[in-house]
Amino acid sequence: MRETTELDHPAEPEARLREQVKLLTVRLQKRDEQRRAMLHIMGDLNEFNKRLGNQRKATLHILGDYEQDRRRLGRQTERLDNSRRALLHILQDSHTSNLRLEASRKAMIHIMGDLRETTAEIQRREQELRDKQEQLVQAGKLATLGELTTGVAHELNNPLNNIGLFVGNAIDLVELRVEDRGRIVRELRNAMQQVGKATEIISHLRTFGRVAPVSREAVSMNQVIEQALSLMHEQLRLREIEVELDLSPAHPMVIGNSIQLEQVLINLLTNARDAVAQSSRKIVHIASDVQAGVINLAVSDTGPGIPEGFEQRIFDPFFTTKEVGRGTGLGLSITYGIIKEHGGTIGVANGPGGGASFFIQLPLASDDVAKRPPA
Repeated sequence: MRETTELDHPAEPEARLREQVKLLTVRLQKRDEQRRAMLHIMGDLNEFNKRLGNQRKATLHILGDYEQDRRRLGRQTERLDNSRRALLHILQDSHTSNLRLEASRKAMIHIMGDLRETTAEIQRREQELRDKQEQLVQAGKLATLGELTTGVAHELNNPLNNIGLFVGNAIDLVELRVEDRGRIVRELRNAMQQVGKATEIISHLRTFGRVAPVSREAVSMNQVIEQALSLMHEQLRLREIEVELDLSPAHPMVIGNSIQLEQVLINLLTNARDAVAQSSRKIVHIASDVQAGVINLAVSDTGPGIPEGFEQRIFDPFFTTKEVGRGTGLGLSITYGIIKEHGGTIGVANGPGGGASFFIQLPLASDDVAKRPPA
């Protein structure tokens, strides 16, 4: 049998070629599909890489924000811890402060108790001081009355002598059976007038000598000066002391105690009386004027004046420039206290021509109070 050669079957290579071409075409198609799939995959991978890059950036931002938040949280935690420690200190301090406050409250209670006791003690001592001041003022008045005794005795002697004379005349007329009843009545009336004068002097002395009430009322300073002069008149006359008055015609009124103010004038007149005892000219000058809601009162004498350096001490209690046994040193001190109680001021100075001058200022009473009648 003869072998078959390629020449015997010329169509087989072509078929195989076609088969191979077909296979190659299929492979090419597969490869093209794979290439397109690879392109899709590469595109998807590129898109995925972009997304992954964005996510990485977002993650980096998140990590950055997280780090900032962590740091911020750390700082807040540190501040919170500091605040907690500070709060603990505050609570401890508050507790300590509460303990101190409680101790302070207890101490304050004790202090308030001591303060009440101290206040009561001060009030009691102030009352004692006021009582002693009133006693001192009263003692000063009694001392003044003692000095006025001689002058008052002389002043009472005249009306008593006149009373005896007039009553004696009336008795003689009755005994002689003189039927002139009008003459007898005149003699008796004259005697009664003298009795009235004596009674007035004694009443003034009793008024001045009694304990002065603490009440205040509208007082005429001109009247106070005249009353003081009526008590001192006989003493000044016996010592040949001339009194010059230059009082305000406005009749100034002050709110005060007439007896205490009269004592002020008597003390100043007594001081002036003693000051001019050895002077060749024995003159006491009293002047007053009104200005700017106050009354200015000046009592001047022609004595030797106040020794240099004594102007500030002259109102001290028991201080006196007189000889031993001739003064207590209380008159001007009492005068100073009375003027201060009446809201006024008092000072002293030597005049240019010699002698001492005491200057007093007292507030004037308001018009409605000055016009109000005394209680």
